[in-house]
Amino acid sequence: MTQALENLSQMLLDAAKKAGADAADAVVVGGTSLSIDVRAGTLEHAERSEGTDLGLRVFLGKRQALVSTSDTSAATIAEMAERAVAMAREAPEDPYTGLADSTQLAQGWDLAALELHDPTAEPEPAALERDALEAEAAALAIEGVTQVQGASAAYSAHAIHMAATNGFSGGYERTHRSTSCVAIAGTGTGMERDYDGDSRTFQSDLRTPGEIGTLAGERAVERIGARKPKTGSYPVLFDERVSSSLIGHLLGASNGAAVARGSSFLKDRLGEAVLPDHISLIEDPFRPRANGSRPFDGEGLPTQRRAIIENGVLTGWTLDLASARKLGLSSTGNAARGAASLPSPANWNLELTQGTQSREDLIREMGTGLLVTSMIGSTINPNTGDYSRGAAGYWIENGEITYPVNECTIAGNLIDMLRRIVPANDARTWLSRVVPSLMVEGMTLAGN
Repeated sequence: MTQALENLSQMLLDAAKKAGADAADAVVVGGTSLSIDVRAGTLEHAERSEGTDLGLRVFLGKRQALVSTSDTSAATIAEMAERAVAMAREAPEDPYTGLADSTQLAQGWDLAALELHDPTAEPEPAALERDALEAEAAALAIEGVTQVQGASAAYSAHAIHMAATNGFSGGYERTHRSTSCVAIAGTGTGMERDYDGDSRTFQSDLRTPGEIGTLAGERAVERIGARKPKTGSYPVLFDERVSSSLIGHLLGASNGAAVARGSSFLKDRLGEAVLPDHISLIEDPFRPRANGSRPFDGEGLPTQRRAIIENGVLTGWTLDLASARKLGLSSTGNAARGAASLPSPANWNLELTQGTQSREDLIREMGTGLLVTSMIGSTINPNTGDYSRGAAGYWIENGEITYPVNECTIAGNLIDMLRRIVPANDARTWLSRVVPSLMVEGMTLAGN
């Protein structure tokens, strides 16, 4: 497939030149995906898709335009190139747009070391259905589980090739395999639900469906009898399942596009401490079998391992070419794009420094407070960092879990919260974002 995609990308560039473009880049994505959903012991939904998406960006001086299609015929490619050039003529000038210089481009990457693609055969639909049914049955076997909202198994394999008139040409293949289950416990107004799931690059790394269904069921049963917690100021422990959302807000604020717009609570804090001084946040796009690994970014620049935060200090922004030019800096190789989207800054694999204590240690240490295992909605001011989210989890008294809670709101300011985080040592190291449970002292809880 990769050779076919490379040929299509070259056809797009040739068509752009013929249509009068000064420069152009092309993205071609092809692949298959298959998903199976079951409910009440029977197949509820099965979906398979196959296709190829083509994206062409053309430049006329400092004007650009993007067009995309799923039709790979030569006639359509020629037509889309002509349309893109016509659109670019009408587009406003953007002083920051343009391809990378040829000296900036990635070269000599090692795809084998990244292990992005599982060479084993695509699973049959019947095999995925068996996995989903096994997860559902395992959840139903847990005493107290009254129904399973749904269990799913999915597989996808995609290939991508990028090429540009600056001389870049490169591509890779990626696979994805997942199983998930959502269980419901209790009846009537006392029903509670919870979930578990796993997602991996290689089928052999995936946890068993039985394990996934069992944990989903156990989590749902543990939530029976949930009630509102006490209103006040308490320590909050963000469970490892949700703690990465805090780091996600930090990443959003250190995104070069947000900084260039002036809509970031970190915009004036470069070189300052934003986390405790013993904590770093490392981006590593070279981790084998990780969803965020890649040899080059969406503009053909080499990706790089870097410390976004080192010993608590914010060292730099996450930049693509356009945001870097706006800020008078150099791209960090973090451009992400699809066939129908322009490049924009995004992060790859991330790892936050883990602590020395377990989650249980932090629960004992916090005394009275809230363990958050799920969150809904959010009100976050990107300029000030003011933070408010709906939360559910477990109430802690005397260092022990006492009862499940729901329908509460947790609030604070991200600038202050991030400076006070205390990490546990329970992060799942195979995830793209490796973030342990995080405790934050003195948050405001609105409950009873």
